Order: sequence, then structure tokens, then C-alpha cells
Amino acid sequence: MKKDIEIPVVKDVYVAIICEWNEEFLNKDWNVYLINDQDTAIEMTMAVSKGYDGDRKTSIMRHGIGMLAAKSFKKIEVVQEDVLSLNNEFFVTFYTDSKLYEKRFVFEKNTVTETNLTMIPLIEKEGIYAK
Repeated sequence: MKKDIEIPVVKDVYVAIICEWNEEFLNKDWNVYLINDQDTAIEMTMAVSKGYDGDRKTSIMRHGIGMLAAKSFKKIEVVQEDVLSLNNEFFVTFYTDSKLYEKRFVFEKNTVTETNLTMIPLIEKEGIYAK
């Protein structure tokens, strides 16, 4: 019975965090993006985020993203600087090819710093990929 259950593997979908200038508040913000690098769109996309470290926790945030076109990206949320000292988890679910996919992405505590930035090709800005 269990051998008949197929669990599809998520490929070419990523979560990245990018430090960007905010014109409204005149400071830098850490923005989290969902990146679809597949050749097909993903549909009914949802992201659930939370921060945690032992007894310290943030609220659970749910984001309905809907459809994300092929080779595109969309901002999920802004992460405040003090929350970066926690593990930040993003649980993403979506449909594509008539199958449900899910994956857990984590930014480990204290790893989101400007010294760890790398180029995020599709967005063409420096950021950090979640593991």
C-alpha cells in the first residue's frame, strides 16, 4: 500500500531573501521571494511562514500566492531584522502537472547577513537561498 503512494519531488522552485532599499521608509528591508524557475506555471500556491528558536516563536503567517508563471517570482513577505536571529521556515505548497507538491524551506538563525549574499539569477539581485 505505501509503495503505491507517489510523493513528487519539488524541483526548480526556491525561496530567497533579498536586502532591498525601501523608498517609503528610507531604509533597507529583507524581503522574501518565491521563485518559480520551472518551464510551467505553478497554481494554487500557498506559503506558511514562522520563526522559531526554542521557546521563542513568531506568529504563523499564511500567504495565498495563487498562480506563479513560469520563470517568474513574487514577494511573499518582509522579515524584520530582529526575526533573523530565529530560524525562519517557509512551507510552500502548490499544484503543477495535476499533482500537489510541497517543500519546507528554512533560513537558519543568524545566517541571513550581508556577508552571505550571492547573486539570485532570475531576480538579478543579491540574496540568500533558503535550504
